[in-house]
Amino acid sequence: MTETPVTDGSLGGGLTDPRATRAVQLVWHEADLLDRRRYEQWQDLYAEDGVYVVPIDATTEDFANSLNMVYDDARMRRMRVTRMTEGYAIAAVDAARTIRTVSRFVVEAVTDEEVTLRSAQVLVAYKRGRHDLWAGEVTHRVRLSDDGDRIVSKVVRLVDSEDAVPAAGFLL
Repeated sequence: MTETPVTDGSLGGGLTDPRATRAVQLVWHEADLLDRRRYEQWQDLYAEDGVYVVPIDATTEDFANSLNMVYDDARMRRMRVTRMTEGYAIAAVDAARTIRTVSRFVVEAVTDEEVTLRSAQVLVAYKRGRHDLWAGEVTHRVRLSDDGDRIVSKVVRLVDSEDAVPAAGFLL
């Protein structure tokens, strides 16, 4: 296993590393699928043991013992996608249209098996004649594999996570 530690926040061996490039490409692909509401394809990007988390406390690392807006394992992701794609559900019928930008990638760690990176995400949601702005820092842990890279964890730390947030009707 070849490990490239990135501890000073610099790009060092970061974004120039082909393993990191693969992870960034997966994150951009995820953003595209979400904006196009391709939720079934989106959930296929996750490893079976992967989690999708939107914590309220922006500093917590203990998601299982903290209050979260979203804390989805594989079962919960499937249920969320079903609600958003089948039948009459407000999340599906009255969903906002979204456009997101994911940028400012910082490589936290790189091994032959896994890449961890942080990025900034700005999402504009349009619904009922109104635009809402959602911004936050996102940490992705991506498992690399010849059979296809998968997201092991995605943590979205909204800048206003401790304030009241509107019902989204979309995935961050």
